[in-house]
Amino acid sequence: MNYVYAGLLLHSAKKEINEENLKKVVSATGEHADDAKVKALVAALEGVNIDEVITKAAMPVAVAAPVSGSGGGAEAKKDEGPSEAEQAAKAEEAAGGLASLFG
Repeated sequence: MNYVYAGLLLHSAKKEINEENLKKVVSATGEHADDAKVKALVAALEGVNIDEVITKAAMPVAVAAPVSGSGGGAEAKKDEGPSEAEQAAKAEEAAGGLASLFG
């Protein structure tokens, strides 16, 4: 992953992503640069428009819709699922069934 970050760092600095530059960045972190990984990354990024890839990969953040104060609260509670009383009844049924196993 450090090699990918090194490539992104070079891209953001408007530097060419080549073997020499990647080795310098990875070595600057105190890690020994693996020649095979460097060559693989350079080959994988050849011909790739990184700006376009980043734009396509960026996921929009979903914003929660505000809850209206005009009576919508009761309807929202109905749609949430079973009430606490219903859940308690189901839990008692399940416990009764388990108790019969141990007779």
